[in-house]
Amino acid sequence: MPIISQSDYKRPKLLFNRHLETIIPGITRKVKCLPLFERIRIDTPDGDFLDLDWYPANSDKLLILSHGLEGDSHRPYIEGMVKKFHEERWNVIAWNYRGCSGEMNHTPRFYHSGATQDLATMVEYALTLGIPNITLGGFSLGGNLTLKYLGEERRDSKIKSAFAFSVPIDLKGCCHEIDKPHNFLYCQRFLKSLKVKGKAKNEKIPGSVDVVQLMKVKNMYQFDNVVTAPLHGFDSADDYYAKCSARNFIEGIEVPTLLVNALNDPFLSESCFDQTKFQTSKNVYFEMPKFGGHVGFSSNHNNGTFWSEDRAFNFINQH
Repeated sequence: MPIISQSDYKRPKLLFNRHLETIIPGITRKVKCLPLFERIRIDTPDGDFLDLDWYPANSDKLLILSHGLEGDSHRPYIEGMVKKFHEERWNVIAWNYRGCSGEMNHTPRFYHSGATQDLATMVEYALTLGIPNITLGGFSLGGNLTLKYLGEERRDSKIKSAFAFSVPIDLKGCCHEIDKPHNFLYCQRFLKSLKVKGKAKNEKIPGSVDVVQLMKVKNMYQFDNVVTAPLHGFDSADDYYAKCSARNFIEGIEVPTLLVNALNDPFLSESCFDQTKFQTSKNVYFEMPKFGGHVGFSSNHNNGTFWSEDRAFNFINQH
């Protein structure tokens, strides 16, 4: 499938560097006239729960959206995509990972970039709704989750297409990238939130997290070594990265899929733009705009729709 190196995305003039492109849309955007939704809790096979927001449209098409690291179903990038597709008469599910819906989950685990069993649970729930055409969409960590899920053995013929934006397809490379000085503020913001959750998890399930070591963590690599890996059965952070990086699953994807990674994304390592896997893929379209930041892709449109939302819908509509 084509490597799309020439993208039509043009960033707003006021967002003249990658950090502004990343930060401003996330803190200033308010998605207006969002449709009404129902919060639904579903059980997982291991005795836990997942919370989702259900936006019904009474049609034969369904979009399942997966958010980014320490995000949730009400981040602006999620709500913007919800609004775009719902206005086009799509049913939408925006789901929350374990521990991300405002309530700590029950089991001695969290979520991570490769936890496709939870996405599988969400897809299985969607199948019970009897909607024949399902599309998956993901952002950042949720994009890695989506691509890995599609490239694994578990596939369903009702999943027709997918899209993913700002995806750390090489987890190790991106972890080291976010630990660099230019990403210090982002890294500390993530760690602050993750440490609070780690302490809360250990209070709920004593012994599940080494809180002493957690409090010593200074970067994301250390966090994955101290918490993510041991909590989810990996030997180390490196083992986790090797087994869960989406780039290792690209060739297994069998449905039309759009991947959009901005070349100026502050979180993505150079390895996330390696085209080798995509040149042999039959179904994945890899688009690399010059600008966009991390989950930015805002636009000058007066109607409030972001470029990423139009791009995703137009791709899915074509396939």
